[in-house]
Amino acid sequence: MILPVKITKRDDVPKTKTALILTVSILLALVFSGIVLLFFNLNPITVFGTIVTGALGSPMRLEQMLIKAIPLTIASLGILVAFKMKFWNIGGEGQIMMGALCASYVALNNGDLPKPLLLFLMAIAAVCGGGVWALIPAAFKAKMGTNEVIFTLMMNYLIIKYVMYLQYGPWKDPNAQGFPRIPKFSENAILPNVLGEHAGWVFMLILVAAVYFFMNYTKKGYEITVVGESIETARYAGMNIPAIIMVAMFISGGLLGFVGFVQASAIEKTLTWGMSSGYGFTAIITTWLARLNAITTLFVCFAFALLMQGASYIQLSMNVPSSVADIVQGVILFFVLGSDFFLRYKVKWVGMKNAEEVKF
Repeated sequence: MILPVKITKRDDVPKTKTALILTVSILLALVFSGIVLLFFNLNPITVFGTIVTGALGSPMRLEQMLIKAIPLTIASLGILVAFKMKFWNIGGEGQIMMGALCASYVALNNGDLPKPLLLFLMAIAAVCGGGVWALIPAAFKAKMGTNEVIFTLMMNYLIIKYVMYLQYGPWKDPNAQGFPRIPKFSENAILPNVLGEHAGWVFMLILVAAVYFFMNYTKKGYEITVVGESIETARYAGMNIPAIIMVAMFISGGLLGFVGFVQASAIEKTLTWGMSSGYGFTAIITTWLARLNAITTLFVCFAFALLMQGASYIQLSMNVPSSVADIVQGVILFFVLGSDFFLRYKVKWVGMKNAEEVKF
């Protein structure tokens, strides 16, 4: 195939050009999503205004946006650690679920413990559960070089189906009316509110700072980055690559497991098989948009949560079908993610005379 353009990798992108590319991508996203809305006989300005109002227009809507932003941010931090090492952890859903399962086991069997102690034990159990679940594909990758994408993806379904089995079987609440469910947690197992929102937002801010410091100012964070950039360089420097993979994946899975603790304790107040709500998959997008930076991840996740909450609101307030809201989200994501290509590569028009043949 002959291409009249020349594509070369950028060495470094000035901040002004980065801002320009991102701004253009957002404007194009709004224009083309507006065209989609016009196709469905909807006023784009009204819809976009309603999206913002639906996320920020009242204390209750703001609270709902935060409820989405908190788990998404923490999950993105977990994905970030793995992706920094170029370990493509697609098992976030399963690691969240394993964390929720372990935290729930502690909550359901120790409901009489003092609240601070019980919450601490639940958090530790969740982190260890998610971390150990992530260690399984990490061990196979480190020792046998298996494909982590398929391995981590398949492990999602194992743990989700197991929790479904518990919900409909051994852990089913005998007093449940109608739909089978697991018993609710005791009051001691519920995260308290801080300034009108559950305490997960405090943990979120602490973890953002901790992951940023870990990845940028610690030896282990540096080793993870080196392995991701060049495994041969890491091997030449004498780094223990299998050990680095295991440590990074335990941290990654542990952070995702912590999301399970927050969701089980603060939102569901029990364990349900659908409680991960797709955060493990959505976090892949937000992590990539944030360019693997912990601080940027916080802002990207809040913007994404605003979009999700606003899209949910327009379905109710404007009677917009969910498929239309999904299309708008998809168009916006397409252009914003597409901007990453132009941040990494330079495209130059050379014309057909100077065109080079490219084999795919």
